[in-house]
Amino acid sequence: MAVATHAIRLDGNPGGDSGGAPSAFPCRGDETVVAAMERLRLPAPGLRRTPGRPIPVGCRQGGCGVCRVQILSGSYRLQPMSRAHVSEAEERAGYALACRLIPESDLDLRCARRTGAAATGAPVPAQPITNT
Repeated sequence: MAVATHAIRLDGNPGGDSGGAPSAFPCRGDETVVAAMERLRLPAPGLRRTPGRPIPVGCRQGGCGVCRVQILSGSYRLQPMSRAHVSEAEERAGYALACRLIPESDLDLRCARRTGAAATGAPVPAQPITNT
């Protein structure tokens, strides 16, 4: 059976500000958004992101929070991620880590600026990695 491919559309730049027209790239329904970016070796021609990747990447395992995004529309499932970077309330509001985000339909995303200690580089207390 073939795996579905979904369009991941991005609005804003890696810092989270409005960057004009959204950029898009394909993501299979069996991979995370970060895995798709790396498989495609993004940035690719036509994406409006400079310099670097459309979404910043860190640990790739849900623990650092660098790839934090807000999901504006679409359906998805999440792998376990650190609650230090996405609380349960934030998850309900559509926030997730792109390295733990697997699309089930086309997605519209916005890079989400971290706040508090995580934004300043100060140590963040360890939190359990959970899957809710």
